[in-house]
Amino acid sequence: MKQVITTEQKPIKLWLDDIDNAALDQAKNLANLPFIFKHVAIMPDSHLGYGMPIGGVMATQNIIVPNAVGVDIGCGMCAVQTSMTEIDTNTLKGILGKIRMSIPLGFKHHSREQADWIHSCEASCKFIKDGIIEKEYKASLKQVGTLGGGNHFIEIQRGSDGHIWIMIHSGSRNMGLKVAKHYNDLAIKMNEKWFSSVPKKWELAFLPLDDEIGRAYFTEMNCCVEFALTNRQRMLDVVKKIFKENTHGNVDFGEMINIAHNYAAVEKHFGEKVVVHRKGATRAFPDQTGIIPGSQGSSSYIVKGKGNPDSFMSCSHGAGRKLGRKQAQRELNLKAEQERLDRLGVLHALRGKKSLDEAAGAYKDISVVMENQSDLVDIDVELRPLAVVKG
Repeated sequence: MKQVITTEQKPIKLWLDDIDNAALDQAKNLANLPFIFKHVAIMPDSHLGYGMPIGGVMATQNIIVPNAVGVDIGCGMCAVQTSMTEIDTNTLKGILGKIRMSIPLGFKHHSREQADWIHSCEASCKFIKDGIIEKEYKASLKQVGTLGGGNHFIEIQRGSDGHIWIMIHSGSRNMGLKVAKHYNDLAIKMNEKWFSSVPKKWELAFLPLDDEIGRAYFTEMNCCVEFALTNRQRMLDVVKKIFKENTHGNVDFGEMINIAHNYAAVEKHFGEKVVVHRKGATRAFPDQTGIIPGSQGSSSYIVKGKGNPDSFMSCSHGAGRKLGRKQAQRELNLKAEQERLDRLGVLHALRGKKSLDEAAGAYKDISVVMENQSDLVDIDVELRPLAVVKG
């Protein structure tokens, strides 16, 4: 931990010393919520978000805040070790080409419905009558197994363990967005009806979990988390098949690692059952395996959690942005960013000025981020990028 702020109703514990003022103001808003539990934890990759900073962790008592989960519910990472210890450039290019042909990227969906995904998440995917999941289910059958845009990626990496790895970052697509917006709008209306003391401008409208609408959001949120997992699994299956095709079947795969970084969960901390919101943060329970990605020009990490109670057993979800998307497009030099990746030997996704929002220069130094959270996780494997597909 780098510092503790004690000027608000509850302390703010920070794992960075360079948080921007706008994100810090959001953290202070969290610390002044009437239902906050113990303190607010801010991870080392933190930056400005909607209502709650990305890289924020907060626990509440019987309250759930849709904007403290975010719009891409269940967004997260999966990674798998391959049996390969070497891969040449031509093979990489062939794999990238087939991935782009086989997996819809950006706003694209499948042209035909994919296999039913409900069986993989029966515990949480109970259709709420007239709920968002029920309305979006048919459309979701064409979205499952698609990457999306923004900072989502499929990356092939070389591990410090000597193996080639596959990593995928994606979320719940349009379904998560619809669920987030619907319940945040309801929360705003309910808070106005209750004359809530939480200012509307904070963008932290809340729902009690003992209320029907709060329970409905919690159910549909969990369904989005499971849909996002299924989405990553489907893409990973396709990538593994492409690896087999491009290596004459001479490749095996380890067990998939999966971790989400936008969700809320009921957990026990400091002896009490609370609702832990992780927005751009992941679980780091004792000995739990996690994934912390960098940018397409820096290392990613397979980690083991230390179960630090001060962070509510959490860690960062990545490197974190240091430049906003529009700011990166204005300020970064395309040629310089391309040359940086070329020197590293990365088959990258910087095609034009618009893609600069995902250049390495738009992100914080992942080595500093990892150093700042050495009390939260241990590094198992360092992964260096070889080839990247972006949405």
